[in-house]
Amino acid sequence: MLEGRPIDLNSDVGEAYGAWPGGPDDLLMPLLTSVNVACGYHAGDPSTIRHTCRASVDHGCVIGAQVSYPDLMGFGRRFLDMQPAELTDSVLYQLGALDAFAKVERARVLYVKPHGALYNAIVHHEAQAQAVVEAVALFDANLSVLGLPRSAVEDACHQAGLRFVAEGFADRRYRPDGTLVPRTDPRALITDPDAAGRQALELAEWGVESICVHSDTPGAVDIVRTVARMLVSDGYRLEAFALR
Repeated sequence: MLEGRPIDLNSDVGEAYGAWPGGPDDLLMPLLTSVNVACGYHAGDPSTIRHTCRASVDHGCVIGAQVSYPDLMGFGRRFLDMQPAELTDSVLYQLGALDAFAKVERARVLYVKPHGALYNAIVHHEAQAQAVVEAVALFDANLSVLGLPRSAVEDACHQAGLRFVAEGFADRRYRPDGTLVPRTDPRALITDPDAAGRQALELAEWGVESICVHSDTPGAVDIVRTVARMLVSDGYRLEAFALR
């Protein structure tokens, strides 16, 4: 019998675009259990998506779709006041793109994680939360949705019968209400590996099922390595939530 409580460790990958190389995916993937693959709307082009799916398979990482507002210029970090039907179709489009490349590489998309401004918007924006959940349900109701606990998207998932997975961030500071400190605040990021590891332990103890470290956080590889080591040392077992 496997020992230790399971915990997932995820990061955003496939964020190259054209000549832009993206993050240190090849160094991160051996340390991760799940990867959030950019689907082309905030980052990622067709060749990058296929390469990332292949690398995910090679490293044994579960593939999730990191869907975004259509905002390449802003890296998906600007709120867009999209109509719900338009947002649903946008998410469906991205899911279909990633699914095609995953299948070519003999893998499957097993979960969805909204990116950036969309992730933050659907904490409170009920219409957009429902639009995202509708897209997932239409595409494949067996997919999990990864998001912030106590959010509108969590409520929408429960109403639709989808599995919601609570996520915590080792490399981001939180406000008292449980939302993330905005990136415009110079205190938003945690770049000290030990501090990130301590926060990961607190989040795991609180009950999140997945811990994220952003691939574009300075020192991301060292942070992920330290977080993984501290979790295992504290008795946790690194395992993809989508396989449980």
